Amino acid sequence: MTRKRLFLTVYGDVQGVGFRWHTMKKAVELQLTGWVRNERDGSVSIAAAGDEDKLLELRAWALRGPRPARVERIEERWEDVPPLAPGADPAETEDQPESDFRIKYY
Repeated sequence: MTRKRLFLTVYGDVQGVGFRWHTMKKAVELQLTGWVRNERDGSVSIAAAGDEDKLLELRAWALRGPRPARVERIEERWEDVPPLAPGADPAETEDQPESDFRIKYY
């Protein structure tokens, strides 16, 4: 299966409610890689990579968010993750996703 990359921007009451921590927990559970961060406009950005079915699960979860969050809308963008050349180090390849999932800060 081809790995995909999903970029989400989540709008609503999504900061100060544990959205980033719960997103990281869900992404790790789904064996996705990438990051989540708060944006200055009050939204939360998510960049995740993995199998498409797992990314769809993350997207469905993000539409609800954790219990105290109130998601108003989501913007999304999808990309294919190019295959890694034989012998290449993913850490040194610009178009490869991260090797884990983490919370990013400004």
